[in-house]
Amino acid sequence: MRQSRLFTKTHKEDPKGELSHNAQLLVRAGYIHKEMAGVYTYLPLGLRVIDKITTIIREEMNAIGGQEVLMTTLQDPASWKKSGRWDDNVVDIWFKTQLKNGSELGIANTHEEALTALLLDHVSSYKDLPVYIYQFQNKFRNELRAKSGIMRTREFIMKDLYSFSRNTEEFQEFYEVCAGAYHKIFQRAGIGHLTYRTYASGGSFSEFSDEFQTLSEAGEDTIYLDEQKQVAVNKEILNDDILKKLSIDKDKLVEKKAIEVGNIFPLGTKFSEAIGLRYTDNDGKEQTPIMGCYGIGLGRLMGTIVEVLSDGKGIVWPESVAPFQFHLIRLGEAAEVKEKCDRFYDTCQKSGFDILYDDREASAGDKLHDADLLGIPVRLVISAKTGEKIEYKKRTEESASLVDITSFIETATKSK
Repeated sequence: MRQSRLFTKTHKEDPKGELSHNAQLLVRAGYIHKEMAGVYTYLPLGLRVIDKITTIIREEMNAIGGQEVLMTTLQDPASWKKSGRWDDNVVDIWFKTQLKNGSELGIANTHEEALTALLLDHVSSYKDLPVYIYQFQNKFRNELRAKSGIMRTREFIMKDLYSFSRNTEEFQEFYEVCAGAYHKIFQRAGIGHLTYRTYASGGSFSEFSDEFQTLSEAGEDTIYLDEQKQVAVNKEILNDDILKKLSIDKDKLVEKKAIEVGNIFPLGTKFSEAIGLRYTDNDGKEQTPIMGCYGIGLGRLMGTIVEVLSDGKGIVWPESVAPFQFHLIRLGEAAEVKEKCDRFYDTCQKSGFDILYDDREASAGDKLHDADLLGIPVRLVISAKTGEKIEYKKRTEESASLVDITSFIETATKSK
């Protein structure tokens, strides 16, 4: 992509009224646009990041047997009334609407009821289970106060997976497999070294659940971490019984602020019982599937990456989720420099490199400032001073080096 053709522009100043660091940087760099409080548009660069995150999550969910679907946003109240969650006094974040005939519909904030109802047509025997179904879909939650930039919004993209197992043992086995997949996702997304599986409350679903918390001063949660055992507990449930259950010493716990980037919940038979999902076991007896749910907010993960990895100059994307691998910058308007840069860019395109080419007529200072702000992993500079070589600099490093263009192409091609 040529940067001159991007309709988005960078901004030198933080957007007015935006207090969160992640949104300030992402808006300034042209990754997102704020439509209103808690509602953001993903611009071309931002969508490329979301697509990279989606690919990582999809690969890990498929690897553990997940089957992807895309369910409806509009929700029939019938299933929700069966579970008791249609009532605004039970779930107070509903967006609801009406058809022309006056019938009321819900706008999905989650999909336990809908997916369980769907399986009434597909599950009847023990041979039909276990089933692990997931999707990427926009969710809508009528939050009283949207905050933390793209980490807590009223409309957001979620990966939600739901497991249906024949018994508790089968459920627990998959639950641990999915927890392992979550660790891989956050590792691949560049924040694994800061992210801990955290013992937490199960809310209305179960006694306990597991959160995946990334250490950050921007976090809304407080966790207590045993750094030696790599065990964490949410402050909300920390007590002597929990300490005993996890075999940890309170004196060895360190208090940390953290961002919840994912969670996994045991659901038991709460929804399968309410919706009436049954299966016949090997002995011909009717049983109720054991359920679990497993969520990751894609925007929340993107925002967390920005919060914990950015520096004073701008965003620092891990290679795995960066919108482009290379950022080619032309410094100078001389015909020879333009011709050399265009030729190099064409070679990179033919080699299949993921590259953004800053071919704008702008000052060297503005281009280099924008390169740091955008945070693409590798900066490549061609100017009158670089001669037959190219200046190579990683975003995470201070120093640059001159490298042979042919050698760079060969090395980059081999590492693809």
